[in-house]
Amino acid sequence: MRSFEDIRELALGHHPDLGERLKEYYTPRSRDEIRAVPDDRWLAEMTKRVFQSGFVWKVIEAKWDGFEAAFDGFDPARVGFYSDEDVERLISDTRIVRNGQKIMATIENAQMIQDVVAEHGSFGAFLADWPVDDQIGLQDFLGKKGSRLGGMTGQYVLRFSGWDAFILSGDVVAALIREGVIDKTPTSKKAKAAVQDAFNHWRAESGQPQALISRTLAMSIG
Repeated sequence: MRSFEDIRELALGHHPDLGERLKEYYTPRSRDEIRAVPDDRWLAEMTKRVFQSGFVWKVIEAKWDGFEAAFDGFDPARVGFYSDEDVERLISDTRIVRNGQKIMATIENAQMIQDVVAEHGSFGAFLADWPVDDQIGLQDFLGKKGSRLGGMTGQYVLRFSGWDAFILSGDVVAALIREGVIDKTPTSKKAKAAVQDAFNHWRAESGQPQALISRTLAMSIG
């Protein structure tokens, strides 16, 4: 496994403007900033990524004001108690993408957030206290306790909300395979642990956030 500096040199060889390109990545928020994010914004972020999964992202973005209105501003305490009548209302609401399974996922994620709030005070506090060297554990939590938050969707929720997350895109996986960390897309506990160990190593070595390391790995492929 190469050092992060060597991987950065590979990326620089493909992209001489690497420095400018890396400015485009999502800079992680501080722990205090994550802690301060209201619970409704976490539900909004989860909902956006769930609805974008397998769909045209721009369509969801264009309709987002309608989503905010239809889901009562994503207040978990309200959405978590939606009735069958509310579901029927949403399924016929032209302001949103009317996908019944994803509507139900939003309600279930509101309930999950409420459960976390009851134990930790807020969902932001829960995420702020989760150690950055265990993203895999956090992804497992979201996948098991949340609805439709496994795989890439959970990673996008973390990345776009400002938690310091790596994204296992096709290029990042290819880079990890090249570096001998894994031999295929990681699905087993052993392979996922190896991925986390590699990111922890590069983070400790470079002092850079996982999000930037992830982006650099992707760009080292080409």
